[in-house]
Parts: sequence; structure tokens; C-alpha cells
Amino acid sequence: MKDIISVKKLSLWYGYNQALKNINLDIPKNSITAFIGPSGCGKSTFIKTLNRMNDLIPEVKIKGEVRYSGMDIYSEDVDINNLRKNIGMVFQKPNPFPMSIYDNIAYGPITHGIRKRSTLDEIVERSLRDAAIWEEVKDRLKKNALSLSGGQQQRLCIARALAVQPEILLMDEPTSALDPISTSRIEELVVDLKRRYTIVMVTHNMQQALRVSDYTAFFLLGELVEFGKTDDIFSRPVNRKTEDYITGRFG
Repeated sequence: MKDIISVKKLSLWYGYNQALKNINLDIPKNSITAFIGPSGCGKSTFIKTLNRMNDLIPEVKIKGEVRYSGMDIYSEDVDINNLRKNIGMVFQKPNPFPMSIYDNIAYGPITHGIRKRSTLDEIVERSLRDAAIWEEVKDRLKKNALSLSGGQQQRLCIARALAVQPEILLMDEPTSALDPISTSRIEELVVDLKRRYTIVMVTHNMQQALRVSDYTAFFLLGELVEFGKTDDIFSRPVNRKTEDYITGRFG
């Protein structure tokens, strides 16, 4: 399978504190890759290097390279807005804008120059359908997005990310704030989306990684300990630290 992201010798510091150490990782296209590991091991820091979200944090220093479809995303001539259009992100807590459901979805396309109402209508419907929430909200598109339940808000945020047609969707613990039923719906949705998108997901839930992902990366203390097909990582880990973590000896 073709790799869409290739990371080579990536290290990251917050001031003097090194948070990532020499990460090498290739992410295959149209797959779900899960990042697992104990809290504070670098998973969320690493996923944010893939669309330069760490640029927003002061005193961050990054060495190494991240290539997306062959392009070095840290080179000076990269258009960051365009990069984040192609590599979207969904966060741990649902964060809809305090505006209507329709305007939440139309916001991204409008910022990228789409103004025609009929085109925006199509994008809104397609994105909400893709995020498996259209049937629940189609009759209240003018209602404030904050009136939705937590699980609905998270699917709305996924729809908002899909509205600008990214190639990759980064998800940083997208179900950790949700109840079991909402979690199950997001998991089903993610599995369905990989036919058209590449999904990279941080999860604190190993069972979730096992249920939905094709590949799993295990992080510990800022290092990538092991990466491989999810079935292999969980049933035949090569590294003793991976085995200790997934069998619950620590973490």
C-alpha cells in the first residue's frame, strides 16, 4: 500500500524539554493508523506535527522531516492554510463554532473562496451525510450547533473537517469525552471513511485501536517503540515494552 505520510528522524522540543525523539514512521494511504501509549508519551504531540499545529505553541523546535505526498511540510514555502485543508483535524473535545449547524459546515469552504449558495448547500449535505449525522439534523440546519448532544457535536466537527475535502483526517482522542453509544457510532463512521480518506487517530483505548485500526504505533516516553499491522502488534509484538503495555503490566 502506498504511503501518504513519511516521517524521518523527527525530534521535537518544548523549550529544553524533548518531547519526541527521532521518530521514523510511514503512514499508508486509505488506512486507519492508531497511536497508543500511556498519557504523556508523545502521541498527541506527534499527531500535531503532521499538519503543523505545533507551530501555534511558543518555544517549539522541530528537527527532521515530515513528507506529505512527497512534499516536505516544514519547508519555508509551504502554504500552511492549504496544508491544513488537505490534512484536517478533529480534537478530543467537540468544538463546534457558536453558530448554526449549516454555518459550521459552510465556514471552511467559504474561507477557501466558495460563495455560491447551491454549491454550499451540496457541500453541507454531503459532509453531514459523510459524517453520518444528516438524518438527525437536516430539519434544523439553522439551529445553533451548541444545541446538539456531545456525540452529535463530535460528528458535526468531523463533517466540518470533511467539508473542505481533505485527504487525511487527524483525530486526537475523538471519543474520549463521549458515552459508549456515541463512541460506537464514531468508530463505525471512521471505518466507513477510510475508503475515501486516510485516518490517523490517537486513542487511549487499546480496545478501540484493535477494533478500528489497520496499523498501530506504540509510543513511550517520546519514542516510537513499535509500529506494524494492528493484529501483529496486539498478538505478536516484537518489543517486550509493547507486550508489557498491551497486557496491562504498566500504563
